[in-house]
Amino acid sequence: MTHKVHPRIYQLNKVTDWDSKGFYENDFAGLLKEDYEIRKLLKKLLKGMSVEKVEIERSPEKVGIMIHSSRPGLIIGRGGEGVKKLKEKLEKAIAEVTKDEKRNLRLDIKEIKDPWLSASLAAQDIAAQIEKRLPYRRVIKQALHKIAMHKEVKGVRIEIAGRLNGNEIARKEHFQEGQLRRETLRSDIEYAYEIARCSYGVIGIKVFIYKGEKF
Repeated sequence: MTHKVHPRIYQLNKVTDWDSKGFYENDFAGLLKEDYEIRKLLKKLLKGMSVEKVEIERSPEKVGIMIHSSRPGLIIGRGGEGVKKLKEKLEKAIAEVTKDEKRNLRLDIKEIKDPWLSASLAAQDIAAQIEKRLPYRRVIKQALHKIAMHKEVKGVRIEIAGRLNGNEIARKEHFQEGQLRRETLRSDIEYAYEIARCSYGVIGIKVFIYKGEKF
């Protein structure tokens, strides 16, 4: 039996940092559940809005939520209406989890200028196209080319598994361009996993983007 570990775990405190930071000492379990509910709700409300990740930073008085997206205008809305409605829904959801305990929320939207430098956004784009029944090989080769053309990217690998093109027997394929050094913890490798829900089953997509080494 193998013990599978999320690839990012090895990089924490070396190359990357936690997505949740701040004061958790008093009620770690309760606040962790709260973070989970916040992310779950945001994933549901902001579906299709190119959200890369959600960072949560807790201070004794405030809960800061940073949403990284390549399409911030869709989230903000006209005159900031979108953010206002989103904040109200989050406050209501948190109140249900914390049993009417109010939280002082601060919502920030950060723009991602180039979505093809983000493994998460690239995986979301591939999944969306596969759900539209486009040929997976063409979709992946186009994504590989768009990612690899950036100077910062040293290598990229895309793995796909499931009933590809609706075939009866599920299989796994991978496509790679450039190098992908996974033997050292100094390697700055961005990883993302996304699911494409098709009429014939679920297709899993993994994207690895190697951006050199960090010392």
